[in-house]
Amino acid sequence: MNASPWVWALFALLLLSAIAFDLGFLRRSGREQRELSARAGVVRSAAWIGLALVFGLGVMALYGRDAGITYLTAYVLEESLSVDNIFVFVLIFSELRIPPQLQRSVLLWGVLGALVMRGLLIALGLVALNRFHWVVYPFAAFIIFAAVRLVWGQKKERDIVVAACSVCSTWVAGLIPITPQFHGTRFVVRQGGRLLATPLFVALVIVETTDIVFALDSVPAVLAVTRNPFLIYTSNVFAMLGLRSLYFVLAGAVERFRYIRVGLAAILIFFGTRLLLSDIVEFPNHVSLAVIAVALSLSVIASVKWPGPRPA
Repeated sequence: MNASPWVWALFALLLLSAIAFDLGFLRRSGREQRELSARAGVVRSAAWIGLALVFGLGVMALYGRDAGITYLTAYVLEESLSVDNIFVFVLIFSELRIPPQLQRSVLLWGVLGALVMRGLLIALGLVALNRFHWVVYPFAAFIIFAAVRLVWGQKKERDIVVAACSVCSTWVAGLIPITPQFHGTRFVVRQGGRLLATPLFVALVIVETTDIVFALDSVPAVLAVTRNPFLIYTSNVFAMLGLRSLYFVLAGAVERFRYIRVGLAAILIFFGTRLLLSDIVEFPNHVSLAVIAVALSLSVIASVKWPGPRPA
């Protein structure tokens, strides 16, 4: 399928309307300044997921059942992998001591920046695959390596985040002085005639940087599902926008799901293998959906049955 310019325009209109509602109505209502409760997060997450599914129905109506299932597979894959982002966001906000009521602002602008970066990485990935078929093999190897990192690299990941927060603070301070005080949701303030970066700006830089790392895992994985730029980018957009609300639902409980990363690793291994064998075996997308559902379900059940020590 080839999405026509007017379909891209409709998607852009829907996207801008949803973001404008989020920035406008919610901020005017005063919710932006308050900590987002888990219950409100569930409602917001359900709204974004519902919008993504409605969009999928539109894709199915315009381009047929196969296109709709492909979009849904890509979306569910990206939404599942975004759970790993939450682990790292918790570490970043904890290390920089960002109050919960200010985290939403960082995530909002971080996600908007990530949408641009994801678009660039998707375009580069598609160009590489279309011009150089052999790129399939390093992409597949990278996905499988990401799965290994998910299972055995958790302590190292924590050390990396701590080091990144320290280095980033120093690096940002080399460009603009940093004030240790928070000034509401402002990233930059002017004091004594000079501009100062707040801790929120440092957090935003680190969030954007880590998203590039996550994109290097998820973009090759979604390329195993489809090479259609419209389906890849739209599924990425809805997954990323839903991530903000999902963070406030899972941030306090994500460490209790000790086996969730094992499930995510299994998903990555499957899609890495699918990409590696793409010239030999064709995996239907409904099979991929079933693999994602089974892997996540088993990891959640295992986490509930064998919870392990309660995290601090």
